[in-house]
Amino acid sequence: MKKHFTIYTDGGSRGNPGEGAAAFVILDKNKKIVAEKAVYLKKTTNNIAEYTAMLNALKDAKKLDAASVDVFSDSELMVRQINGQYKVKSNNLKDLNLKCLELLENFQKCNIMHIRREKNTLADKLANKAMNMKKNIEITHAKKKNKKLRIAILLSGGGRTMMNIQKNIDAGDLDARIVLVISSRSTVKGIDRARQIGLEPVIIRKKDYQQTKVFSKRIAEELDKAKVDLVVQAGWLCLWFIPKKYEGRVMNIHPALLPSFGGKGMWGHHVHQAVIDAGCKVSGCTVHFCTNEYDKGSIIEQESCEVRPDDDADSLAARVFEKECIAYPNAIRRFIEKNI
Repeated sequence: MKKHFTIYTDGGSRGNPGEGAAAFVILDKNKKIVAEKAVYLKKTTNNIAEYTAMLNALKDAKKLDAASVDVFSDSELMVRQINGQYKVKSNNLKDLNLKCLELLENFQKCNIMHIRREKNTLADKLANKAMNMKKNIEITHAKKKNKKLRIAILLSGGGRTMMNIQKNIDAGDLDARIVLVISSRSTVKGIDRARQIGLEPVIIRKKDYQQTKVFSKRIAEELDKAKVDLVVQAGWLCLWFIPKKYEGRVMNIHPALLPSFGGKGMWGHHVHQAVIDAGCKVSGCTVHFCTNEYDKGSIIEQESCEVRPDDDADSLAARVFEKECIAYPNAIRRFIEKNI
């Protein structure tokens, strides 16, 4: 996932040349500090200290896997030199300037901007502290270990969607764990695939319960037992009554662009054939929160694809499924990041 950081740098010396320090502070997209460092320099100039702060900040941003950075410095000269607005005349700065430009090539996007000193208090205070203490400073901000999202999979078929989600988890793209698999059928491939990922699926068949209310209660019992955070319907074909405590915590993926081609009986082959019969040029998939009605609830994520003139329901289904493999992990990721 692309990371963006905001960086404040500052460097200075007491004497120019004299003892000095180079400091930087890095903040994440939520404006939380993730790194604070300062290097004590026994004898330096203001300009060299400013460049040293910039170099050290860019190196640390690279270690943090930054894709883009906004860097603020109160050295107008350095900012203009890095941005190519001023020529670097001092031999002492040419090498430092070149190293900065080389480091900036590691980022997809970077903005180097001048800021007034009174707006650069974080880095300024850190640099002065290093000079006062006559030593390097590194303040660590231990990242709080997030609890992995506990996912329950509800399936009625082959389990391909479940395997795609597990693939994203294994790749480190989703900070989650599948802790429960419920199947509404006892002879589908999804059961074997659940075992492949180390889970013994719970079989809860709707036909074994005369009332939907009792069927729904049985599902909720398993969800509660597994302490599930998010329920992911992955090819689940049964309507069940979602308890109030799980409202906003049950997702479904539909193989069309809702609100079109949804409702009772609209699943799988039926959806794709309806799209073709209607003469649509575009189809896709929709991830949405579930309510106690078919294909209702707030839309979270959609991906679209072309409907080709020679498509049948099977060829269109294959193309839509490719989009499902993108949309569902994205929706789960947004749920984890509280970005819905």
